[in-house]
Amino acid sequence: MSFEILTFSFMHRALVSGAAIAILCSVVGLFLVLRRYSLFGDAIAHSSFGGIALGLLVGIYPIWTAYAVSIANALIITKIKDKYNISGDASIAVLLSSGIAVGLVIIGLSGGFTIDIFGFLFGSILLVNVDDTVLILALTGIILVVILVLYRQILYSTFNEQQAKVSGIPVEKINYLIVFLAGITVVTSIQLVGLLLISALFVIPNVTAIMYGKGFKQTAIISMGFSIFSVITGILVSYVLDITPAGTIVLLLIGLLAGTMGIKSTGLLSRRES
Repeated sequence: MSFEILTFSFMHRALVSGAAIAILCSVVGLFLVLRRYSLFGDAIAHSSFGGIALGLLVGIYPIWTAYAVSIANALIITKIKDKYNISGDASIAVLLSSGIAVGLVIIGLSGGFTIDIFGFLFGSILLVNVDDTVLILALTGIILVVILVLYRQILYSTFNEQQAKVSGIPVEKINYLIVFLAGITVVTSIQLVGLLLISALFVIPNVTAIMYGKGFKQTAIISMGFSIFSVITGILVSYVLDITPAGTIVLLLIGLLAGTMGIKSTGLLSRRES
């Protein structure tokens, strides 16, 4: 691999943005996985499809409309789930299907699929501009600070919701906060892997890290390491081989998961833990 590619400004933006998104997705995704909401990120991503289509139709920057639509839908579905006691997987299915349906209808009204739509579907991290990079870094910093400030409350409500309520923690508000942060994270990450593969960044690094049987903080660090490695390596390899970054990143994540499963099946991981 030639080091010349590291001198390009667009590659700098892609790598910096990719690393930030990798950290963000692994952190927010860990809370979703532990709450058994693994597919919630995927549902929000599909919901944002309607927002993207709406933005392209009315001439507004699609990312802004995607933020508004996906977050609003996620909060509404969460409220409906709590009020009517709908199961988590059912509410996710409703959010996912409604987002796709709305997006398809709007695309039909606007004259069909365009290059812009395909970019959001499959990601275009190498085309990220300076403004997008600044936005990604700013949102990543804000979300991580919020999580650090409310770390104990979020963690407590994740592992033992009933006990957290007894302890006076505003569990319902924390749940809405997680949904809100997940919505922002999903839309922010769309440019990296596209909305069709976004759930991979939320789920695979964390599932892989959890298999090592460590504590919460160690699991989070392992997950971030896997995520950053896959994103950075995926971007570089995809550019050299002229293939899609999104698919390359996800395949690397799957490779790490398969490798961990192989190590665990041999018993080496268990011996290390003991």
